Amino acid sequence: MHYMGYAVAGVMLAVAMLGVAPPPANGATQRVYIGTYTGKESKGIYVCELDLDTGKLSEPRLAAEVTNPSFVAISPDRKHVYAVNEVSNFDGKPLGAVTAFAIDASTGGLTQLNQRSSGGAGPCYVIAAGGNAYVANYGGGSVACLPINADGSLGEGGSVIQHEGSSVHNGHPTPPHAHSINVDAAGRFAIAADAGIDKLFVYRIGAEAKLTPNDPPFTAAAVGAGPRHFAFHPSGKFAYVINETNRTVTAYAYDANAGTLTELQTLTTVPADVTKGSTAEVRVHPSGRFLYGSNRGHDSIAVYAIDPATGRLTAKGQVPTGGKTPRNFGVDPTGRYLLAANQDSASVVVFRIDPDTGMPTPTGQSIHVDKPVCVKFLQLD
Repeated sequence: MHYMGYAVAGVMLAVAMLGVAPPPANGATQRVYIGTYTGKESKGIYVCELDLDTGKLSEPRLAAEVTNPSFVAISPDRKHVYAVNEVSNFDGKPLGAVTAFAIDASTGGLTQLNQRSSGGAGPCYVIAAGGNAYVANYGGGSVACLPINADGSLGEGGSVIQHEGSSVHNGHPTPPHAHSINVDAAGRFAIAADAGIDKLFVYRIGAEAKLTPNDPPFTAAAVGAGPRHFAFHPSGKFAYVINETNRTVTAYAYDANAGTLTELQTLTTVPADVTKGSTAEVRVHPSGRFLYGSNRGHDSIAVYAIDPATGRLTAKGQVPTGGKTPRNFGVDPTGRYLLAANQDSASVVVFRIDPDTGMPTPTGQSIHVDKPVCVKFLQLD
């Protein structure tokens, strides 16, 4: 499910410290933030710690009570969290919202700073880069760039760009559904994957959070592919897109000067006999040697080796995620662990990554979180 479609008369954000306890005193830990769909059990954003020696996750704690924080992002300075509020009505208008939080460095708890409209309905993706927050609105088919103030709050102004056009998926016409937006290492270009109209839009980033279409303005994916999430290679020379509808991943060469993408190859994410399901997340290993993609329905992580010279992929197989509907997963900054968020089995499962082969192996460790959608790491000093 991409878009919950809740009609909410404003996003009620009762955010407090909620008695969040300090993490264990262990330097070999990563803090983990988990975005969710809220309901009877889930109340917002959860936080826990990953022990890098044992692979054990601490019990999750409610860091912020907030409506449908389905995707979260951590600021480069590690002091703030930004969350989309995936709703269809904000402040009496058919829009979603984005909320800014300050991080309590000792506990991981979150304090709300402010919120702004996401510029479209059903926001599903957010990142923070170069002093801006970038948002993809799945329901509205648009992307937005919001300025970030010096105190980490979201500022006024910025850009909202509505995608136009249509495509055909499984024999049916599809409207725009912006599903992700990412910024290159130089901070010059933003790439927005639109799963509805099968395009990767490229925007130049200007002053005051202004986005303008690049020339050329987009790279077309295969009709019916459904490009969903996007990841740059650490070298900056390559990029990878996971295609939701046709269950494939596409490798591209990236020209950082021109902001252009050139397709290298497309590979399936599932075995040949799998004809149902969809993909979700894609991640490059910090070493740049491996690529991972999640399969919903098949409930697995697809694993690929990356040729560092060409960016091309070699498929290595799939690993079951130990749950249902892996909406999202994360690879910790050290590259030692992969955490799979199984949305429909209310679990976050820990895998240890083999540094030589890149293959994830279950550790037997997991935690219970209702409707987990997004996993993000904050490296502790």
